[in-house]
Amino acid sequence: MNILDLDHSLTGQASIARLLDSGRARRLDLLDLGPKLRLWSSERTFRRFAERLRERPRHNGPAPEIFFVGSGDYHHLTPAFLTDLPEPVSLIHFDNHPDWVHFAPRRHCGSWVNQALKLPNIERIVTLGPCSDDLQNPQIKGGNLGALKRGVLQLFPWQHPPSKVWGRVGDGAGHQQQENLLHWNNLADQDWTAFLDRMIASLPTQAVWITIDKDVLASEDAATNWDQGQMRLSHLLQAIRSLAASKRVIGIDICGEFARPAFSNAFKRWEAKSDQPPAERWSETDLLRNSATNQALIELFEELFP
Repeated sequence: MNILDLDHSLTGQASIARLLDSGRARRLDLLDLGPKLRLWSSERTFRRFAERLRERPRHNGPAPEIFFVGSGDYHHLTPAFLTDLPEPVSLIHFDNHPDWVHFAPRRHCGSWVNQALKLPNIERIVTLGPCSDDLQNPQIKGGNLGALKRGVLQLFPWQHPPSKVWGRVGDGAGHQQQENLLHWNNLADQDWTAFLDRMIASLPTQAVWITIDKDVLASEDAATNWDQGQMRLSHLLQAIRSLAASKRVIGIDICGEFARPAFSNAFKRWEAKSDQPPAERWSETDLLRNSATNQALIELFEELFP
């Protein structure tokens, strides 16, 4: 396993410290790039990150390569993990936000899905769990409804009312259009086991990559820099187990730790203050949930991918 140390959010957790101390994971020191990469990045800084990533000791064997990344402000780093995939892959994306915005900078934690869709070996992205208001009037907010219409992106909110749209998007695996509303197939209303079976059976590839932003989880299971969703940790663990049982998982990345705001410029500070809940909402006790959730993930990974 790889611990990308961008913001100190991981190395202070007991579960991650034990992993590093035992030699079961290696730390990549990226603290010099962290503030420049956080929230969004210039293309130059993103390339520097990708170069540093390529210098890591290479993973050998059939087990997937696993990356713990830090704050969800770094989710736009996921495409760097996907550039050299050896075969077509379905990307399974757990998140409280769709991260599909056209209006944001190219390397932004809210727009990275669009960059991933351009990669040659990404056949489909399936986004699971959003509850956020990004799905209210998604066209006005720059959502990539074109990808939804083409079917290369499927989106299944955990719980969200219908979304108003203009023009024809059509029906998809995760929604039906009725006049100017997209009615979502909310996961909270479905049998989770049966849904997972259907979703996995419909994937166009045998290989999958799993990307997780822990803000998809309810606040009982995680404390992040963003608003929390409603999925429980038990649902996430079951989904990973089901994917591993039916598909070949070739990689996993996990973000969504809590990191104190530390941005490289004033505009990033303003954007974070505008978009994110106040950091003070979490106590030190709240933040211990992240270590416990990471411990549950680590134990599952070591069970499934010895």
